[in-house]
Formats: sequence, C-alpha cells, structure tokens
Amino acid sequence: MAKQPMLKFVNIDRHMPNKRDANVRKHDFNEIYAEFTDEKAAEQASRCSQCGVPYCQSHCPLHNNIPDWLRLTATGRLKEAYDLSQATNTFPEICGRICPQDRLCEGNCVIEKSGHGTVTIGSVEKYITDTAWEKGWVKPIAPVQEQDKSVGIIGAGPGGLAAADVLRRAGLQVTVYDRYDRAGGLLTYGIPGFKLEKDVVMRRVEQLEKGGVEFVMNCYVGEDLSFDSIRGKHDAVIIATGVYKTRDLADPGAGAEGIVRAIDYLTASNKVSNFGDTVEEFESGELNAMDKKVVVIGGGDTAMDCVRTAIRQGATSVKCLYRRDRANMPGSQRETQNAEEEGVVFEWLSAPKGFAGDPVIGVMVQKMRLGAPDATGRQAPEIIGGADYVEDADLVIKALGFEPEDLPKLWGTDGLEVTRWGTVKADFETGRTSLENVYAIGDIVRGASLVVWAIRDGRDCADAVLKDLASTAAVAAE
Repeated sequence: MAKQPMLKFVNIDRHMPNKRDANVRKHDFNEIYAEFTDEKAAEQASRCSQCGVPYCQSHCPLHNNIPDWLRLTATGRLKEAYDLSQATNTFPEICGRICPQDRLCEGNCVIEKSGHGTVTIGSVEKYITDTAWEKGWVKPIAPVQEQDKSVGIIGAGPGGLAAADVLRRAGLQVTVYDRYDRAGGLLTYGIPGFKLEKDVVMRRVEQLEKGGVEFVMNCYVGEDLSFDSIRGKHDAVIIATGVYKTRDLADPGAGAEGIVRAIDYLTASNKVSNFGDTVEEFESGELNAMDKKVVVIGGGDTAMDCVRTAIRQGATSVKCLYRRDRANMPGSQRETQNAEEEGVVFEWLSAPKGFAGDPVIGVMVQKMRLGAPDATGRQAPEIIGGADYVEDADLVIKALGFEPEDLPKLWGTDGLEVTRWGTVKADFETGRTSLENVYAIGDIVRGASLVVWAIRDGRDCADAVLKDLASTAAVAAE
C-alpha cells in the first residue's frame, strides 16, 4: 500500500523558513526570510489535512487551489504545482511574500484551529514560483492569435498589471500608463525590499514587456495626456490608479518641517536603497532617518514598513504611536513582531494632539483607553485626561492611510461617477463604471486594500472586458 503523503501535521511541527538575525538584517534591505529547501518545502506541504471544505481556499481572495498544490509539492510534482498556482494567481511569488497570510489563508487553516499550527502556505507558494523561475518553467506571454482590439490601462500597480497579463494572453493590444518612472506601483515604490526584493517585481514587468505590453511611464493623466485622448485611442480603458492621497492631521503644528507623508518617505527609500537612484529629498535629509529620533503615526502595514525602514536608515530611535492596543491594530501581527525584533518601540493607546517646534522637535501625545464599540464594531479609543506627554522627535512620518484623489476633477472628466468616499463607482465583479467601455479596479474602487484583492479585481475585470468586446464585435457583425 502506498505511503500516505499528507496529513502529517500530527507528527511534523509547523516550520517557517529561516529568518535572518535581527541584528544583521536591520542593516540592509534584503528579504529577511530564506528560501525553503526542496525537502523542507515538501515536508511542510505534507502537513496539509486535505480538508473536504478548504477554508484556506475560500478565505483567499483569489480562491487559489491551495490543498491541491500543497499535495503536488509534497509529492515532488513541482511543475504541476506551479501550473496550478499560476492558473488563479498572476503573481504567486509576490503574494507568497507580502500577503497577510495570518489574516487570510493561514489564519483560517483547519489544523491551526485544532492547535497543531497552520501550514506555511505563503512560504510554500513563494517557493513553488521561485523554483519555476529558476527552472525556466515561467514562459513568455505568447498569444495564440492577435486581436485588433486595444485596451488602455491607467496605473501599473498590481491590479493594472494583472489585467494587462490576462488581456495580452488573449491577444489584445495593451498599453499601460503610469505616473512613475518604473512599473509596479506600490510593489515597486511602496513596499520595502526587506519584504519584497525589487528584482521579483521587475522580472514580471519584463515578462509583460517581452509579451507585447506597451508601457508609457512618467505620464500624468490630466497633465501629460488627457483621459479623453486615452479613451479615444482604445476600445476600452481600465482605471487602476490606486489611492495615493494621504489622510492628514489637523493637530496644531502639523505643518511643521520634519513631518512627512509615508508614501513620500517610502518612495524615496525604495529608489535609493533598491535602485541606487539619487533623490534630492533623501540627500538633504528631509526623507532620511539617519541619526534622527523617528516617530511613526499609525498602526497599519504602511506604518510597519516605515518603522522598519527607519531602523535600516540608521535612526537613533524609532517609536510607533497607535491609538488602539496591539490586539486591535490593522497591520500584520507577524510584521509587528519583526519590527520589535529589530528595535522598534510601540506606544499603544497613544495618539498625537499636536507638534512642538518648526522644524519639529516633539510630538504631544495623549493617552487613550478603549471604550464602547464604534460603528465598525471595534472598541473606540477615548482620551485619558491628564496623561499627556511629549515624545521627542526629529522626523515624524504620517502613516494614517490613503484616500482617493478626485479623478473627475483631475482629469476634467464628466460622467465618471464616484461614491461619497471619492472612490470610483464600479461593479465589484466586472469593474464596469458609469462611462461606456470604462472600467475601474483595485483601491480606486475599494479604498485602500490588499495587493491580492487588486490582482483579483484585475483578473475579473479583464475577463469582463474580453466578454464585452466580443459581444460588441458580434453585434457589429450582424
């Protein structure tokens, strides 16, 4: 009788890839986790219980066929595992690195609920596709037949790139427009290299370019090129701009020198540390934490990226202020632990009430406690009277989340409907907007969300575009 290759969670403990020592890794921007060996990946994959109802799959926005590619990995059938993984996810090696698995697939693993420790799904996913690149299994995009239909995509982030991949494989002519000098959006300039090394992103961009996707970079729609001209050039347009407008502070002194936006800070760091670019604001010290006391305001993943970047830049101290407690923070618990290991100090139940000095020399902090639940069901923070204090700071980074830009106004576009939150009003499954043959996906529709949701939206929207254009062509042929 053949030996059972799975269900080994009872005998084999959960194991993550080796993590570099904090005292070493905090001095560079390289990824902190090593790669699984073939044997270790197979071993960890074999812990899967092969559930009849796989909650890991149902809680993945892409509904990746996780149990099946874990089984294929456990039995050494890696090429098939890669093919299955790639079938539902445009960028599995990226999701394996940056998805908050503790809140999605791994957080809903059945054996985790039974006390055995979740399967390390993200690390196996990363291993499968990294191996596929190494073995040459990742093939260039080669449409079976070219089509004369053209699609313009505004935004080269994960949603836009995922849509471009699906459309180009179907033979459509695809042009991607983006404001930055490199494609990738937040994958390139928002997420630090210690979570996602940039060659991982650039090889996917190169794959799209070699497959025939045209990129128009350094292009500000509404300034360098009008939205109407893009619509006139293409049979369909997909808006995938993301959300980049930073939520601001209205506290006294918030406009002082030395108080900066997280997106500006991370972009400058990524350009310098990952690409060797010269950034004037970094050279001047404005966006450089070297030898400074840094305070980051916020508790999401962007805040975690900022505090860990500041450590690597040589800050003398790094503190994170968050108005709720650890259990209620929106960011990944895994990232919080990594930050603490690297020397970041978290000041829970703390919020700014003002800033001292210009340039800034301190943050006036008010202590909080958690009260009754708010409209979202989370306990609302309440101020504790008489508990204020001043936190010394030479650099304050605002990581309070992002809001959508006013696209109809920026682009001078009539008829593009938006919600009361400023996001583009679009169908969540197809991306169709109020304008004919104009679609919208990702954060510009959802609000600030996860990369994996942007990829899901991009793939779903591309399918809808293909269907709509085919339908239009059929009607025209009658």
